[in-house]
Amino acid sequence: MKKAYIVTGYRTAVGKAGKGGFRFSRPDDLAADVIKHIMEQVPQLDKDRIDDVIVGNATPEAEQGLNIGRMISLMGLDTDKVPGMTVNRYCSSGLETIALAQAKIEAGMADCIIAGGAESMSVMAMGGWRIVPNPKVGKENPSWYWGMGLTAEAVANQFKVSREDQDRFALQSHEKAIAAIKSGRFVDDIVPITVNQVYLDANEKRQEKSFIVDTDEGPRSSTLEGLGRLRPVFAADGSVTAGNSSQTSDGAAFCLVMSEDMINELGLNPIARLASYSVVGVEPRIMGVGPIDAIPKAIAQAGLTSNDISLYELNEAFASQSLAVIRETGINPDIVNVNGGALALGHPLGCTGAKLSVQMMNELKKRDQKYGVVTMCVGTGQGAAGVIEMV
Repeated sequence: MKKAYIVTGYRTAVGKAGKGGFRFSRPDDLAADVIKHIMEQVPQLDKDRIDDVIVGNATPEAEQGLNIGRMISLMGLDTDKVPGMTVNRYCSSGLETIALAQAKIEAGMADCIIAGGAESMSVMAMGGWRIVPNPKVGKENPSWYWGMGLTAEAVANQFKVSREDQDRFALQSHEKAIAAIKSGRFVDDIVPITVNQVYLDANEKRQEKSFIVDTDEGPRSSTLEGLGRLRPVFAADGSVTAGNSSQTSDGAAFCLVMSEDMINELGLNPIARLASYSVVGVEPRIMGVGPIDAIPKAIAQAGLTSNDISLYELNEAFASQSLAVIRETGINPDIVNVNGGALALGHPLGCTGAKLSVQMMNELKKRDQKYGVVTMCVGTGQGAAGVIEMV
C-alpha cells in the first residue's frame, strides 16, 4: 500500500459574514487564491500531474453550486486537465476531503490531490436558500430537522451546562484568540488576500478600492458581565446566546496531499499525515455531542491512546456542546483550542475542517509535538475526528 502525506497547507483569514472583509468575495475566488499560493510553494510540481481537487462545502448552491470543486480547480490551477469535485458532510467537509485524498492515494488511485474546503456565509444563508423537509419525517421525527441552536439548547439541558459556564468558556476563547493574533501565532497559516471592491460613493458614482485581509476578524474583547447581558436567541428560557455560539464566517483552506513516491521524486519534505479519521452517528436532537464518540474511535484507529495526544482542535459550534464534549471525554481543557476556537475565530462550515487542520499542523510544529486531534460535531447528528501526525 502506498503512503500519503500532507506536503503543505494554508488558509485565508476568517472573515465575519455580512460585515467583514470578504462579504463581497466569492468562495471560489478565495479558494482559488489559496490554491495558487500552495502551487507557488511547490514550484517543482507540474500542475497537470495533480489527480484531483476535492472541495468541502456545506451549502453547495447558488454561488457555491455548479460543482464548485471543479470550478475552483479551473480557477486555481489555470488548466482543464485537473478534475474537481464537491463534498458535503456539513461542518466536517473540509476534514473529510483530506481523508478522501489520503485514502485514494493509499489505495493506489492517485498520487497528488489538493483537498480542503471553502464557504461564504455572506453570500449563502444558513442551510441554503430553499429548504424542503420531507413532511412525513418532519411529522414523525421533527428533531431531525432542528436548527443547530435548538440542538445546542438540548445539549445544555441534558448535560447540565450552565449559562455562566457557557459564557465563561466563550470569554476564554476570545481571550486566547486575541493573544494568539497579537503574538503572530497564525501568520504561518494565512494567505493574505487582496480584495478589490466596487461600490457607489455618496454621489452614486462608481468607485473601486483594494485592501488586504490577512487577520481573523472575529475575536473581540468582552467581559463575563457583558456576555451575561445577552438574551437567548433560540429558546425564550434558554441559555444559548449570540455570545456563546460560533460566528458565521467566510473563508477557505487547502492542503496538498501526495504519495511518498512523488514526494521522493520531487525532493519534497512532508510535514504531516492524517493518521486516522472517524465519523459517527448520534441522536440528531443532540448533534453537538458527536465528538464524544468520534474522538476515541479516531485515536484507537491510529493505534494510540489519549495519553499520546498533545493538542485538540475542537470546533466550537456552541459553548454548550464544547463543554459537554470536554467533560464527557475527560480531555484536559488546557490542551483544547490553545489559540481560541470558533466562538472567537469563526466557523466557515465547509472550510472549517481544513482550516483547523492547517492550524493544528503549525501549532504542533511550533511546540515540537507529534499528535493532535481535529474534531467537530456535524449537523443532523454526526461527529468527526482526525488524528494529525507530524513527520
